[in-house]
Amino acid sequence: MKNCIIRAIKKEDNKAVAQLIRSVFDEMEIPKVGTAYADPYLDLMFEEYNKPKSVYFVVENEGEIVGCCGIAPLENGAPEICELQKMYFLPKTRGLGIGSQMMEKCLNEARNFGFEKCYIETMPFMHDAQKLYKKSGFEYLNAPLGNTGHSSCPVWMLKVL
Repeated sequence: MKNCIIRAIKKEDNKAVAQLIRSVFDEMEIPKVGTAYADPYLDLMFEEYNKPKSVYFVVENEGEIVGCCGIAPLENGAPEICELQKMYFLPKTRGLGIGSQMMEKCLNEARNFGFEKCYIETMPFMHDAQKLYKKSGFEYLNAPLGNTGHSSCPVWMLKVL
């Protein structure tokens, strides 16, 4: 994993990104309903993030997409709040510090877009992800913000940018 680069998604990455996200859901036995797995635009991530105040990054290693994450305005939320979305990594990329690099890049973009806070939803059993979020300054909330449609994600966190 020495040759990893983090770059903005391209249209030709759509298929690989959708496959990566679905493979992580299968690997971790994450519910398919009420999560990102069921999002209608999972196969059109380039188009979905080609909008104002939105960006989606991929981690590429020797031509293979091995991780991904994005920032977008929080659905049905306050305009100053963005959401860190669809952060997934293949097993071989975990624990190498790539998640921290990706987090930093996404949060910097959120600040550049003018967002004041960043929100995230996750699953209770995704302990490594929560560890990364806490390390990055996210704090737990008692209730969700906005209306993301991800009713199966009962862990909510927020970071002041």
